[in-house]
Amino acid sequence: MTIREASHAGSWYTDDGSTLSKQLDGWLNQVDDDIAGIGRIPQPGARVIIAPHAGYAYSGSTAAWAYKSLDLSKCERVFLLGPSHHLYLSTCALSKHTEYATPMGNLVLDARTMAKLRASADFQDMSTSSDSAEHSLEMHLPYIYHLLKKSFNHANLPPLVPILVGSTEPVTEKAFGALLAPYLADPSNIFVVSSDFCHWGSRFSYTYYLPSGTSDPSKGVSLRRKDQPKDIPIYESISRIDKLAMRGIQSGEHDAFLATLRETGNTVCGRHPIGVIMSAIEVLKEEGVIEEDKGKFQFVRYERSSEVVDASDSSVSYASAFAVI
Repeated sequence: MTIREASHAGSWYTDDGSTLSKQLDGWLNQVDDDIAGIGRIPQPGARVIIAPHAGYAYSGSTAAWAYKSLDLSKCERVFLLGPSHHLYLSTCALSKHTEYATPMGNLVLDARTMAKLRASADFQDMSTSSDSAEHSLEMHLPYIYHLLKKSFNHANLPPLVPILVGSTEPVTEKAFGALLAPYLADPSNIFVVSSDFCHWGSRFSYTYYLPSGTSDPSKGVSLRRKDQPKDIPIYESISRIDKLAMRGIQSGEHDAFLATLRETGNTVCGRHPIGVIMSAIEVLKEEGVIEEDKGKFQFVRYERSSEVVDASDSSVSYASAFAVI
């Protein structure tokens, strides 16, 4: 029995359980119950979300929009897919721990499901150090624990299946998508996909700028620190670039999403776990398990850490979405 401690608590978010619980409730209460163009949330069957993983001061409120969209009425298990920031992977990895801690309580990992996954594909194991260092999974644990505790008996919270997704090739994403498709088809499973969107600025080696009059996403330019574009503010260009990626996701076509990333170079850090879940949805549609109008992501929130107006500035974008399966 080993527990992964909440290594980012006290820095990326508060390590006081009571304060954290109140903070999460505050953000969740700010989310509209009825979203224009979408309707009431959660919608029945909304079992997949995309949500950010930055420090809560930056993305906690954005993440609340995704989590409030989740339909937990049939939940028996939560899959959590996040990108690897510290461990180089060309495949996916699983934790060796039995529990993940949060300042409010622990989430038990689903050992049986993880054993089945290990036996069925080329999963690696995260080392305890790389597991501890990774924030893309940890930043979702408080929200997951908090919502599960509201819906279930504390002694019988649905278990967690954390999956770290590396720098995977499209064919690998499709293979892991096919592997996870039967789990996605099961209405008792929830899927949380961890991703921030555009990381813009010279410190991220990404300063792509797309003028308003440019219809071809690949025809933008990379700004130098001294450049001062006069067409639209840089933050509006960043929004254009992010919305192209979002439209790629909303298309429901894995290849279309990848094409938008190739055209703009957008630094969507969770592009690989997004690719895995999109591939899983495609498999279910091809097999006729879900209807054609299901599995399409709807974005409910988009924010940036700051509004970049100077080429020497930087920002990170955050978006929340859900899909009904």
